[in-house]
Amino acid sequence: MSTLRTHDDTWDIATSVGSTAVMVAAARARETDRPDALIRDPHARILVTEAGTGMWESILDDSMAERVATADPEAAAIFAHMGNYQAVRTHFFDAYFTDAVAAGIRQVVILASGLDSRAYRLDWPAGTHVFEIDQPKVLGYKAQTLAAHGVRPAAALHEVPIDLRQDWPAALKEHGFDPSQPTAWLAEGLLMYLPADAQDRLFEQIAELSAPGSRVSAEAVGHRDESRRAEFRARFEKVADQLGIERKIDIGDLTYNDPDRADVTEWLNAHGWTASGISSVEEMRRLGRWTEVPMATDPNAFATFVIGERP
Repeated sequence: MSTLRTHDDTWDIATSVGSTAVMVAAARARETDRPDALIRDPHARILVTEAGTGMWESILDDSMAERVATADPEAAAIFAHMGNYQAVRTHFFDAYFTDAVAAGIRQVVILASGLDSRAYRLDWPAGTHVFEIDQPKVLGYKAQTLAAHGVRPAAALHEVPIDLRQDWPAALKEHGFDPSQPTAWLAEGLLMYLPADAQDRLFEQIAELSAPGSRVSAEAVGHRDESRRAEFRARFEKVADQLGIERKIDIGDLTYNDPDRADVTEWLNAHGWTASGISSVEEMRRLGRWTEVPMATDPNAFATFVIGERP
């Protein structure tokens, strides 16, 4: 379970859960610089460099991989795996949205959007409305930073500044969301920050707002071995100390490793959706981005990418 979260906690872009959005953007920026990049995010580096100092600087450090490998080869493999995972995850959900709009959906909702830049970088058809839901300070930082650099949305963007623990469906509708129209929903990098009952409630609310033909996609997580988590935490703390890596947070302290968490694919299929999931391991192998890591034998250590459609 999370040790730092409370029912009413809040954050900006440099603290708590907000800082994880900067680290994810840093991973997208690093991937974009690769000659064999799976995704291109020209805005990610801007969003990272304007965020100040933090752990994300290590992700952008060209020498970091070699330094980690010298200190701990297995930790270096995990470090490489994490970067590849972020690229593959982004690639999967980019394709999900491409398919959704190709099917005629013109209403998109990104839950806990963080520094997601899809509203700015994807090729949206005319008439597409993208709704981003997140904490006010997070949305404010992204919008102001990109605007200051002359970056404009590629779709009609509706920012919905509210915590998902509040009445976000009402706020969403107040900002122009039409529940009678098919919607493409995304819960990426979100569910691990919710306890099991909150995850169930989130999908119940999505279902209540979804017209026939709607789609939902999510990064689903399972219950992970606590002893293995503690082992990796100790290993990374040792490496960070050796290399002088700044770390103000531990992501494990922000997430809920809830044994009662529902399997998202099973939940959707039991509640009127037609859903399927693909292991992130399988997708990483398909795209040539799999790295052998110590936790490879533990299926619960890896996420599942789920897509559901409402008949």
